[in-house]
Amino acid sequence: MKEAMLYSPLEDGKVQCILCNHRCIYLLIEKGLCGVRENQGGKLYTLVYGRAISLNVDPIEKKPIFHLFPGSTSFSIATVGCNFRCLQCQNHEISQMPRGEDGRIEGSEVSPLKLFR
Repeated sequence: MKEAMLYSPLEDGKVQCILCNHRCIYLLIEKGLCGVRENQGGKLYTLVYGRAISLNVDPIEKKPIFHLFPGSTSFSIATVGCNFRCLQCQNHEISQMPRGEDGRIEGSEVSPLKLFR
């Protein structure tokens, strides 16, 4: 696990996540709506750091930044843990991937060596 970025410590060991508009406030040993951040001892930790669930190289034209370098490619990387529940989401199967019995994300860890071989 790695300490998360974009959170604020509060009193009594609580923390507030400021990564998205939900602004979850976590009690000790609690997860937010996304299910991938957890308060441990008054610090917020990410449970998905280094655990990519999807890696893909796409033509830049498929992205909202298509106008930057037409004809080039972009590298997309994703983890589980979306805090929305969109009915027509094309990534629903990975964004809402089930967790194991211990609450950990099911999936394999990806290292940079695996990405570029």
